[in-house]
Amino acid sequence: MRGNEANRVISVSQGGLYHCRGGRGDPVFYTEDSSDVTVTETLPSKPTVTLQPSWTQIYSGETVTVRCEIQGGEGAQWTYEWRAAKLNTPPTSNEYRIIRATESDSGGYSCRGRRDYFFSEWSDIITLTVSYKPRPVLTVSPSWLSPGASVTLNCEVEHPSAGWSFYWYKAVPDLSEKSSSYELLPDGSGTAQDSYIIHGQTHTAGYVCRAGRGDPEYHTDHSQPKFVWSADVHSAASLTVSPDRVQHFTSDSVSLTCEGNFTEWRVRKFSEDGRLYSDCRRMTGSTCDINTSKSDTAVYWCESGSGEFSSAVNITVQNDGNGPILVSPVHPVTEGASVSLSCSLRTQKILSNVFFYHNDKLIQNDTRGELKISAVSKSDEDFYKCQYSGRESAQSWMSVKVAVSTPESSSFPLLMIFRRILGFMFIFLPLLLFCCRRSKGDRCVYETVRRCENTENGPAEGDFTNVTSVIQLKVINKTRQRGDPEESSDYNNVNANSATALKS
Repeated sequence: MRGNEANRVISVSQGGLYHCRGGRGDPVFYTEDSSDVTVTETLPSKPTVTLQPSWTQIYSGETVTVRCEIQGGEGAQWTYEWRAAKLNTPPTSNEYRIIRATESDSGGYSCRGRRDYFFSEWSDIITLTVSYKPRPVLTVSPSWLSPGASVTLNCEVEHPSAGWSFYWYKAVPDLSEKSSSYELLPDGSGTAQDSYIIHGQTHTAGYVCRAGRGDPEYHTDHSQPKFVWSADVHSAASLTVSPDRVQHFTSDSVSLTCEGNFTEWRVRKFSEDGRLYSDCRRMTGSTCDINTSKSDTAVYWCESGSGEFSSAVNITVQNDGNGPILVSPVHPVTEGASVSLSCSLRTQKILSNVFFYHNDKLIQNDTRGELKISAVSKSDEDFYKCQYSGRESAQSWMSVKVAVSTPESSSFPLLMIFRRILGFMFIFLPLLLFCCRRSKGDRCVYETVRRCENTENGPAEGDFTNVTSVIQLKVINKTRQRGDPEESSDYNNVNANSATALKS
Protein backbone atom coordinates (compact mmCIF):
# COMPACT_ATOMS: atom_id res chain seq x y z
CA MET A 1 0.00 0.00 0.00
CA ARG A 2 1.57 3.23 -1.11
CA GLY A 3 1.01 6.38 0.89
CA ASN A 4 2.09 10.01 0.60
CA GLU A 5 3.23 12.86 2.82
CA ALA A 6 -0.31 13.74 3.78
CA ASN A 7 -1.25 10.24 4.88
CA ARG A 8 0.49 9.40 8.12
CA VAL A 9 -2.68 7.69 9.28
CA ILE A 10 -4.44 5.24 6.99
CA SER A 11 -7.46 2.97 7.13
CA VAL A 12 -7.26 -0.71 6.30
CA SER A 13 -10.08 -3.03 5.33
CA GLN A 14 -8.40 -6.42 5.89
CA GLY A 15 -6.51 -8.06 8.72
CA GLY A 16 -2.79 -9.06 8.42
CA LEU A 17 0.81 -7.87 9.04
CA TYR A 18 1.50 -4.24 8.33
CA HIS A 19 4.69 -2.13 8.45
CA CYS A 20 5.75 1.21 7.08
CA ARG A 21 8.84 3.15 5.96
CA GLY A 22 9.55 6.73 4.97
CA GLY A 23 11.19 8.19 1.90
CA ARG A 24 12.31 11.54 0.52
CA GLY A 25 14.33 13.16 -2.25
CA ASP A 26 14.66 12.43 -5.93
CA PRO A 27 15.78 9.78 -6.33
CA VAL A 28 13.90 8.70 -3.20
CA PHE A 29 15.82 7.76 -0.15
CA TYR A 30 13.97 5.23 2.05
CA THR A 31 14.30 4.49 5.71
CA GLU A 32 14.35 1.00 7.00
CA ASP A 33 11.02 -0.77 7.42
CA SER A 34 9.27 -0.45 10.69
CA SER A 35 8.45 -3.37 12.85
CA ASP A 36 5.48 -5.41 11.73
CA VAL A 37 2.06 -4.72 13.18
CA THR A 38 -0.56 -7.45 13.24
CA VAL A 39 -4.09 -6.30 12.44
CA THR A 40 -6.58 -8.93 13.45
CA GLU A 41 -9.73 -6.79 13.26
CA THR A 42 -10.95 -4.67 10.40
CA LEU A 43 -12.80 -1.38 10.60
CA PRO A 44 -16.58 -1.80 10.59
CA SER A 45 -18.80 -0.80 7.74
CA LYS A 46 -20.19 2.65 7.05
CA PRO A 47 -22.23 4.07 9.97
CA THR A 48 -25.98 4.65 9.73
CA VAL A 49 -28.01 7.50 11.23
CA THR A 50 -31.40 6.39 12.63
CA LEU A 51 -34.28 8.25 14.23
CA GLN A 52 -36.33 7.12 17.18
CA PRO A 53 -39.27 7.31 16.57
CA SER A 54 -38.54 6.69 12.89
CA TRP A 55 -40.46 9.74 11.61
CA THR A 56 -38.50 12.08 9.35
CA GLN A 57 -41.46 14.49 9.50
CA ILE A 58 -42.10 15.70 13.05
CA TYR A 59 -43.89 18.68 14.57
CA SER A 60 -42.97 21.56 16.81
CA GLY A 61 -42.91 20.30 20.39
CA GLU A 62 -42.22 16.63 19.64
CA THR A 63 -39.18 14.75 20.96
CA VAL A 64 -36.88 12.68 18.72
CA THR A 65 -33.55 10.87 19.22
CA VAL A 66 -30.88 10.89 16.46
CA ARG A 67 -28.60 7.84 16.78
CA CYS A 68 -25.32 6.82 15.06
CA GLU A 69 -25.03 3.05 14.60
CA ILE A 70 -21.87 1.22 13.42
CA GLN A 71 -22.54 -2.32 12.34
CA GLY A 72 -19.74 -4.69 13.36
CA GLY A 73 -18.26 -2.20 15.80
CA GLU A 74 -19.93 -3.56 18.90
CA GLY A 75 -17.75 -3.74 21.97
CA ALA A 76 -15.18 -1.24 20.70
CA GLN A 77 -14.53 2.13 22.34
CA TRP A 78 -15.81 4.59 19.78
CA THR A 79 -16.10 8.30 19.84
CA TYR A 80 -18.42 10.05 17.43
CA GLU A 81 -18.48 13.13 15.30
CA TRP A 82 -21.67 14.74 14.01
CA ARG A 83 -22.49 17.03 11.15
CA ALA A 84 -25.54 19.11 11.84
CA ALA A 85 -26.38 22.78 11.93
CA LYS A 86 -27.30 22.79 15.60
CA LEU A 87 -25.42 20.10 17.50
CA ASN A 88 -23.26 20.62 20.57
CA THR A 89 -23.22 17.03 21.75
CA PRO A 90 -20.09 15.60 23.39
CA PRO A 91 -17.90 13.69 20.92
CA THR A 92 -18.25 10.44 22.85
CA SER A 93 -22.05 10.26 22.45
CA ASN A 94 -23.57 8.11 19.73
CA GLU A 95 -26.98 9.72 20.03
CA TYR A 96 -28.48 13.16 20.17
CA ARG A 97 -31.87 13.75 21.79
CA ILE A 98 -33.93 16.68 20.54
CA ILE A 99 -36.49 17.70 23.16
CA ARG A 100 -39.40 19.94 22.12
CA ALA A 101 -38.20 20.29 18.58
CA THR A 102 -38.47 23.62 16.78
CA GLU A 103 -38.25 24.54 13.11
CA SER A 104 -34.55 25.34 13.59
CA ASP A 105 -33.87 21.63 14.23
CA SER A 106 -34.77 20.84 10.63
CA GLY A 107 -31.88 19.76 8.44
CA GLY A 108 -29.52 16.93 7.50
CA TYR A 109 -27.75 14.75 10.07
CA SER A 110 -24.72 12.47 9.51
CA CYS A 111 -22.03 10.92 11.71
CA ARG A 112 -18.77 8.95 11.74
CA GLY A 113 -16.94 6.89 14.34
CA ARG A 114 -13.34 7.20 15.62
CA ARG A 115 -11.27 4.61 17.44
CA ASP A 116 -7.73 5.53 18.34
CA TYR A 117 -6.31 6.78 15.03
CA PHE A 118 -8.93 5.14 12.85
CA PHE A 119 -11.97 6.95 11.42
CA SER A 120 -14.97 5.40 9.75
CA GLU A 121 -16.60 6.89 6.70
CA TRP A 122 -19.28 9.52 7.09
CA SER A 123 -22.77 8.10 7.12
CA ASP A 124 -25.38 9.00 4.57
CA ILE A 125 -27.33 12.11 5.48
CA ILE A 126 -30.80 11.70 6.94
CA THR A 127 -33.05 14.74 6.66
CA LEU A 128 -35.32 15.74 9.53
CA THR A 129 -38.19 18.16 8.90
CA VAL A 130 -39.82 19.99 11.79
CA SER A 131 -43.16 21.68 11.01
CA TYR A 132 -45.49 23.85 13.02
CA LYS A 133 -47.85 22.09 15.42
CA PRO A 134 -50.52 20.61 13.16
CA ARG A 135 -54.27 21.17 13.27
CA PRO A 136 -56.15 18.22 11.80
CA VAL A 137 -59.03 18.73 9.40
CA LEU A 138 -62.38 17.24 10.39
CA THR A 139 -65.05 16.40 7.82
CA VAL A 140 -68.60 15.21 8.49
CA SER A 141 -70.87 13.27 6.15
CA PRO A 142 -73.64 14.04 5.57
CA SER A 143 -73.77 17.72 6.51
CA TRP A 144 -77.58 17.71 6.50
CA LEU A 145 -79.14 14.64 8.01
CA SER A 146 -82.42 12.82 8.13
CA PRO A 147 -83.56 12.11 11.71
CA GLY A 148 -81.96 8.94 13.03
CA ALA A 149 -79.36 8.71 10.26
CA SER A 150 -75.73 7.76 10.90
CA VAL A 151 -73.02 10.42 10.72
CA THR A 152 -69.40 9.65 9.76
CA LEU A 153 -66.54 11.80 11.08
CA ASN A 154 -63.11 11.77 9.39
CA CYS A 155 -59.99 13.30 10.97
CA GLU A 156 -57.07 14.01 8.65
CA VAL A 157 -53.56 15.09 9.70
CA GLU A 158 -51.70 17.31 7.23
CA HIS A 159 -48.72 14.96 6.84
CA PRO A 160 -50.17 11.51 7.52
CA SER A 161 -47.83 8.85 8.85
CA ALA A 162 -47.99 5.79 11.02
CA GLY A 163 -48.50 5.98 14.73
CA TRP A 164 -51.38 8.43 15.06
CA SER A 165 -54.27 7.79 17.42
CA PHE A 166 -57.45 9.86 17.18
CA TYR A 167 -59.68 11.53 19.73
CA TRP A 168 -63.31 12.50 19.08
CA TYR A 169 -65.29 15.19 20.88
CA LYS A 170 -68.73 16.78 20.94
CA ALA A 171 -68.71 20.58 20.93
CA VAL A 172 -70.81 22.02 23.77
CA PRO A 173 -71.74 25.73 23.50
CA ASP A 174 -70.15 27.96 26.14
CA LEU A 175 -71.81 31.37 25.83
CA SER A 176 -69.75 32.92 28.64
CA GLU A 177 -66.52 32.33 26.71
CA LYS A 178 -68.11 32.90 23.28
CA SER A 179 -66.73 29.52 22.29
CA SER A 180 -67.34 25.82 22.95
CA SER A 181 -66.07 23.24 25.38
CA TYR A 182 -65.36 19.67 24.28
CA GLU A 183 -66.79 16.44 25.67
CA LEU A 184 -65.17 13.14 24.72
CA LEU A 185 -67.55 10.93 22.73
CA PRO A 186 -68.22 7.34 23.89
CA ASP A 187 -65.26 5.11 22.94
CA GLY A 188 -63.70 8.18 21.32
CA SER A 189 -60.34 8.09 23.09
CA GLY A 190 -57.27 7.03 21.13
CA THR A 191 -58.88 5.12 18.26
CA ALA A 192 -56.56 3.63 15.66
CA GLN A 193 -58.97 4.47 12.86
CA ASP A 194 -59.19 8.00 11.48
CA SER A 195 -62.99 7.74 11.22
CA TYR A 196 -65.79 7.59 13.79
CA ILE A 197 -69.47 6.74 13.19
CA ILE A 198 -72.33 8.22 15.23
CA HIS A 199 -75.55 6.22 15.03
CA GLY A 200 -79.05 7.58 15.46
CA GLN A 201 -78.22 11.28 15.17
CA THR A 202 -81.46 13.30 15.51
CA HIS A 203 -80.58 16.99 15.71
CA THR A 204 -77.99 19.67 14.99
CA ALA A 205 -74.63 19.08 16.70
CA GLY A 206 -70.97 20.12 16.51
CA TYR A 207 -67.90 17.87 16.60
CA VAL A 208 -64.12 18.22 17.00
CA CYS A 209 -61.15 15.86 16.67
CA ARG A 210 -57.44 15.81 17.43
CA ALA A 211 -54.61 13.28 17.06
CA GLY A 212 -51.77 12.03 19.25
CA ARG A 213 -48.66 9.85 18.93
CA GLY A 214 -45.41 8.93 20.67
CA ASP A 215 -44.47 8.12 24.27
CA PRO A 216 -45.02 10.40 26.09
CA GLU A 217 -47.91 11.18 23.77
CA TYR A 218 -47.76 14.33 21.71
CA HIS A 219 -51.12 15.90 20.80
CA THR A 220 -52.05 18.08 17.87
CA ASP A 221 -54.28 21.11 18.23
CA HIS A 222 -58.02 20.52 18.13
CA SER A 223 -59.59 20.72 14.70
CA GLN A 224 -61.99 23.47 13.81
CA PRO A 225 -65.51 22.42 14.83
CA LYS A 226 -67.69 20.96 12.11
CA PHE A 227 -71.45 20.72 12.29
CA VAL A 228 -74.10 18.33 11.14
CA TRP A 229 -77.40 20.14 10.68
CA SER A 230 -80.95 18.95 11.12
CA ALA A 231 -83.86 20.92 9.71
CA ASP A 232 -86.33 19.11 11.99
CA VAL A 233 -87.80 21.27 14.73
CA HIS A 234 -87.67 19.64 18.17
CA SER A 235 -89.18 20.75 21.43
CA ALA A 236 -86.05 21.77 23.36
CA ALA A 237 -84.97 24.60 21.05
CA SER A 238 -86.12 25.99 17.72
CA LEU A 239 -85.36 28.81 15.30
CA THR A 240 -88.06 30.80 13.49
CA VAL A 241 -87.50 33.11 10.53
CA SER A 242 -89.58 36.15 9.67
CA PRO A 243 -90.49 36.49 6.81
CA ASP A 244 -90.94 32.71 6.73
CA ARG A 245 -89.11 31.86 3.52
CA VAL A 246 -85.67 30.68 2.40
CA GLN A 247 -84.86 33.39 -0.16
CA HIS A 248 -84.69 37.13 0.49
CA PHE A 249 -83.75 40.26 -1.42
CA THR A 250 -80.75 42.38 -0.49
CA SER A 251 -81.52 44.99 2.22
CA ASP A 252 -84.50 42.96 3.47
CA SER A 253 -85.15 43.02 7.21
CA VAL A 254 -85.07 39.45 8.46
CA SER A 255 -85.57 38.36 12.08
CA LEU A 256 -84.19 35.11 13.49
CA THR A 257 -85.80 34.19 16.81
CA CYS A 258 -84.59 31.47 19.17
CA GLU A 259 -87.39 29.72 21.05
CA GLY A 260 -87.21 27.39 24.03
CA ASN A 261 -87.12 27.34 27.81
CA PHE A 262 -83.73 29.07 28.09
CA THR A 263 -82.65 32.58 29.07
CA GLU A 264 -79.40 32.86 27.09
CA TRP A 265 -79.02 32.41 23.35
CA ARG A 266 -76.63 33.01 20.53
CA VAL A 267 -77.26 32.73 16.80
CA ARG A 268 -74.48 31.06 14.80
CA LYS A 269 -73.83 31.42 11.11
CA PHE A 270 -71.86 29.20 8.72
CA SER A 271 -71.25 31.16 5.52
CA GLU A 272 -70.78 30.02 1.93
CA ASP A 273 -67.02 30.51 2.17
CA GLY A 274 -66.77 28.15 5.16
CA ARG A 275 -66.46 30.74 7.92
CA LEU A 276 -68.12 30.25 11.29
CA TYR A 277 -69.57 33.32 13.02
CA SER A 278 -70.54 33.30 16.70
CA ASP A 279 -72.04 36.73 17.27
CA CYS A 280 -75.06 38.49 15.83
CA ARG A 281 -74.37 42.21 15.53
CA ARG A 282 -77.98 43.13 16.36
CA MET A 283 -79.12 40.67 19.03
CA THR A 284 -82.06 41.76 21.19
CA GLY A 285 -83.03 39.16 23.76
CA SER A 286 -83.52 35.97 21.76
CA THR A 287 -83.94 37.70 18.37
CA CYS A 288 -81.24 38.46 15.83
CA ASP A 289 -82.12 41.14 13.25
CA ILE A 290 -80.36 41.14 9.88
CA ASN A 291 -80.38 43.74 7.13
CA THR A 292 -79.53 41.26 4.41
CA SER A 293 -76.57 41.39 2.05
CA LYS A 294 -75.03 38.74 -0.19
CA SER A 295 -72.65 37.71 2.60
CA ASP A 296 -75.67 36.68 4.70
CA THR A 297 -76.29 33.64 2.50
CA ALA A 298 -75.54 30.96 5.09
CA VAL A 299 -76.79 28.25 7.44
CA TYR A 300 -78.16 29.59 10.75
CA TRP A 301 -79.00 27.94 14.06
CA CYS A 302 -79.41 28.80 17.75
CA GLU A 303 -77.34 27.64 20.71
CA SER A 304 -78.59 28.00 24.27
CA GLY A 305 -76.64 28.70 27.44
CA SER A 306 -77.49 25.14 28.52
CA GLY A 307 -75.81 23.60 25.50
CA GLU A 308 -78.89 22.92 23.36
CA PHE A 309 -78.87 23.27 19.56
CA SER A 310 -81.91 24.34 17.59
CA SER A 311 -82.87 23.14 14.15
CA ALA A 312 -80.90 24.77 11.34
CA VAL A 313 -82.21 26.86 8.44
CA ASN A 314 -80.82 27.93 5.09
CA ILE A 315 -81.06 31.59 4.08
CA THR A 316 -80.24 32.69 0.53
CA VAL A 317 -79.92 36.36 -0.44
CA GLN A 318 -80.71 37.23 -4.07
CA ASN A 319 -77.89 39.38 -5.41
CA ASP A 320 -79.71 40.35 -8.63
CA GLY A 321 -81.83 43.36 -7.68
CA ASN A 322 -84.13 42.86 -10.69
CA GLY A 323 -84.40 39.08 -10.45
CA PRO A 324 -87.11 37.04 -8.75
CA ILE A 325 -86.93 34.97 -5.58
CA LEU A 326 -88.61 31.64 -4.94
CA VAL A 327 -90.99 31.80 -1.99
CA SER A 328 -90.66 28.41 -0.28
CA PRO A 329 -90.98 27.24 3.35
CA VAL A 330 -87.88 27.56 5.49
CA HIS A 331 -88.74 24.50 7.64
CA PRO A 332 -89.49 20.94 6.45
CA VAL A 333 -92.99 20.20 5.15
CA THR A 334 -94.81 17.28 6.78
CA GLU A 335 -95.50 14.36 4.47
CA GLY A 336 -99.14 14.44 3.37
CA ALA A 337 -99.55 18.19 3.93
CA SER A 338 -100.13 20.71 1.15
CA VAL A 339 -97.60 23.36 0.13
CA SER A 340 -97.53 26.26 -2.32
CA LEU A 341 -94.41 27.67 -3.95
CA SER A 342 -94.52 31.06 -5.65
CA CYS A 343 -92.27 33.56 -7.40
CA SER A 344 -91.87 37.16 -6.27
CA LEU A 345 -90.15 40.36 -7.36
CA ARG A 346 -89.04 43.12 -5.03
CA THR A 347 -91.64 45.43 -6.59
CA GLN A 348 -94.34 42.84 -7.31
CA LYS A 349 -95.31 40.09 -4.90
CA ILE A 350 -97.88 38.24 -7.05
CA LEU A 351 -96.76 37.06 -10.48
CA SER A 352 -98.34 35.00 -13.25
CA ASN A 353 -96.89 33.10 -16.19
CA VAL A 354 -94.17 31.69 -13.98
CA PHE A 355 -92.05 28.67 -14.88
CA PHE A 356 -91.27 26.28 -12.02
CA TYR A 357 -88.39 23.81 -12.02
CA HIS A 358 -87.90 20.69 -9.92
CA ASN A 359 -84.22 19.67 -9.87
CA ASP A 360 -83.67 21.73 -13.05
CA LYS A 361 -86.57 19.97 -14.82
CA LEU A 362 -89.48 22.15 -15.95
CA ILE A 363 -92.66 20.96 -14.22
CA GLN A 364 -95.10 23.89 -14.69
CA ASN A 365 -95.21 26.62 -17.33
CA ASP A 366 -98.81 27.88 -17.48
CA THR A 367 -100.53 31.09 -16.39
CA ARG A 368 -100.67 30.11 -12.74
CA GLY A 369 -98.39 32.00 -10.42
CA GLU A 370 -98.12 29.21 -7.84
CA LEU A 371 -96.90 25.64 -7.77
CA LYS A 372 -99.29 23.74 -5.51
CA ILE A 373 -98.59 20.27 -4.17
CA SER A 374 -101.74 18.98 -2.47
CA ALA A 375 -100.17 16.04 -0.63
CA VAL A 376 -96.40 16.24 -0.24
CA SER A 377 -94.46 12.98 -0.40
CA LYS A 378 -90.81 12.17 0.21
CA SER A 379 -90.24 12.11 -3.56
CA ASP A 380 -91.02 15.87 -3.63
CA GLU A 381 -87.93 16.58 -1.51
CA ASP A 382 -85.46 18.28 -3.86
CA PHE A 383 -84.26 21.58 -5.31
CA TYR A 384 -86.78 24.06 -6.73
CA LYS A 385 -86.48 27.35 -8.58
CA CYS A 386 -88.70 29.68 -10.60
CA GLN A 387 -88.31 31.76 -13.74
CA TYR A 388 -90.12 34.97 -14.67
CA SER A 389 -89.57 37.10 -17.78
CA GLY A 390 -86.37 35.25 -18.59
CA ARG A 391 -84.82 35.74 -15.13
CA GLU A 392 -84.28 32.81 -12.76
CA SER A 393 -84.31 32.71 -9.00
CA ALA A 394 -81.70 30.85 -7.01
CA GLN A 395 -82.64 27.26 -6.27
CA SER A 396 -83.68 26.19 -2.77
CA TRP A 397 -84.01 22.81 -1.15
CA MET A 398 -87.47 21.82 0.08
CA SER A 399 -87.22 19.28 2.88
CA VAL A 400 -89.99 16.78 3.63
CA LYS A 401 -90.33 15.08 7.01
CA VAL A 402 -92.26 11.92 7.78
CA ALA A 403 -95.49 12.43 9.73
CA VAL A 404 -95.13 11.08 13.27
CA SER A 405 -98.19 9.24 14.54
CA THR A 406 -99.29 10.04 18.10
CA PRO A 407 -100.29 7.31 20.58
CA GLU A 408 -103.91 8.49 20.29
CA SER A 409 -103.97 8.22 16.52
CA SER A 410 -102.24 4.84 16.48
CA SER A 411 -104.77 3.36 18.93
CA PHE A 412 -107.80 4.87 17.18
CA PRO A 413 -108.69 1.80 15.02
CA LEU A 414 -108.50 -0.54 18.03
CA LEU A 415 -110.69 1.83 20.03
CA MET A 416 -113.31 1.89 17.26
CA ILE A 417 -113.42 -1.93 17.14
CA PHE A 418 -113.82 -2.12 20.91
CA ARG A 419 -116.66 0.41 20.81
CA ARG A 420 -118.47 -1.58 18.13
CA ILE A 421 -118.20 -4.78 20.18
CA LEU A 422 -119.65 -2.98 23.18
CA GLY A 423 -122.43 -1.60 20.98
CA PHE A 424 -123.39 -5.07 19.78
CA MET A 425 -123.39 -6.36 23.33
CA PHE A 426 -125.65 -3.65 24.72
CA ILE A 427 -128.11 -4.11 21.84
CA PHE A 428 -128.27 -7.90 21.61
CA LEU A 429 -127.59 -9.05 25.20
CA PRO A 430 -131.01 -7.93 26.56
CA LEU A 431 -132.71 -9.47 23.53
CA LEU A 432 -130.79 -12.69 24.06
CA LEU A 433 -131.76 -12.83 27.70
CA PHE A 434 -135.33 -11.98 26.78
CA CYS A 435 -135.37 -14.76 24.16
CA CYS A 436 -133.55 -17.56 25.84
CA ARG A 437 -135.17 -17.98 29.22
CA ARG A 438 -135.50 -21.72 29.27
CA SER A 439 -138.44 -23.67 30.61
CA LYS A 440 -138.86 -27.36 31.18
CA GLY A 441 -138.41 -29.14 27.89
CA ASP A 442 -135.87 -26.49 26.86
CA ARG A 443 -138.32 -24.58 24.68
CA CYS A 444 -138.18 -20.82 24.61
CA VAL A 445 -141.29 -19.16 25.95
CA TYR A 446 -140.81 -15.93 23.98
CA GLU A 447 -139.87 -15.52 20.31
CA THR A 448 -139.25 -11.80 20.11
CA VAL A 449 -136.09 -11.94 17.98
CA ARG A 450 -136.31 -15.30 16.23
CA ARG A 451 -137.50 -18.79 16.99
CA CYS A 452 -135.12 -20.16 19.60
CA GLU A 453 -135.22 -23.87 20.33
CA ASN A 454 -132.74 -25.71 22.51
CA THR A 455 -132.21 -29.32 23.12
CA GLU A 456 -130.61 -31.02 26.05
CA ASN A 457 -127.49 -31.57 23.96
CA GLY A 458 -126.77 -27.82 23.59
CA PRO A 459 -127.83 -24.88 21.49
CA ALA A 460 -129.14 -25.38 18.01
CA GLU A 461 -127.27 -23.97 15.02
CA GLY A 462 -127.99 -20.31 14.45
CA ASP A 463 -128.38 -19.28 18.11
CA PHE A 464 -126.53 -16.28 19.65
CA THR A 465 -123.83 -18.19 21.44
CA ASN A 466 -120.90 -15.77 21.56
CA VAL A 467 -122.05 -13.98 24.70
CA THR A 468 -120.05 -16.05 27.16
CA SER A 469 -116.80 -14.93 25.58
CA VAL A 470 -117.43 -11.60 27.31
CA ILE A 471 -119.79 -12.22 30.22
CA GLN A 472 -120.23 -15.25 32.45
CA LEU A 473 -123.86 -15.66 33.49
CA LYS A 474 -124.54 -16.77 37.04
CA VAL A 475 -126.77 -19.67 37.96
CA ILE A 476 -129.77 -18.51 39.97
CA ASN A 477 -131.65 -21.23 41.89
CA LYS A 478 -135.11 -20.36 43.06
CA THR A 479 -136.73 -22.05 46.07
CA ARG A 480 -139.40 -24.38 44.76
CA GLN A 481 -142.76 -24.52 46.36
CA ARG A 482 -144.44 -27.84 46.74
CA GLY A 483 -146.27 -28.71 43.58
CA ASP A 484 -144.40 -26.31 41.37
CA PRO A 485 -142.66 -27.77 38.32
CA GLU A 486 -138.86 -27.80 38.43
CA GLU A 487 -137.51 -24.67 36.78
CA SER A 488 -133.95 -23.53 36.13
CA SER A 489 -132.43 -20.16 35.20
CA ASP A 490 -129.03 -21.62 34.46
CA TYR A 491 -127.55 -19.88 31.35
CA ASN A 492 -124.06 -21.34 31.74
CA ASN A 493 -124.76 -24.02 29.16
CA VAL A 494 -123.74 -21.59 26.42
CA ASN A 495 -120.34 -22.89 25.29
CA ALA A 496 -117.74 -20.23 24.34
CA ASN A 497 -115.54 -22.79 22.64
CA SER A 498 -118.18 -23.52 20.04
CA ALA A 499 -119.06 -19.85 19.60
CA THR A 500 -119.65 -18.41 16.17
CA ALA A 501 -119.79 -14.80 15.05
CA LEU A 502 -122.87 -12.78 16.01
CA LYS A 503 -125.47 -12.76 13.29
CA SER A 504 -128.34 -10.37 12.92
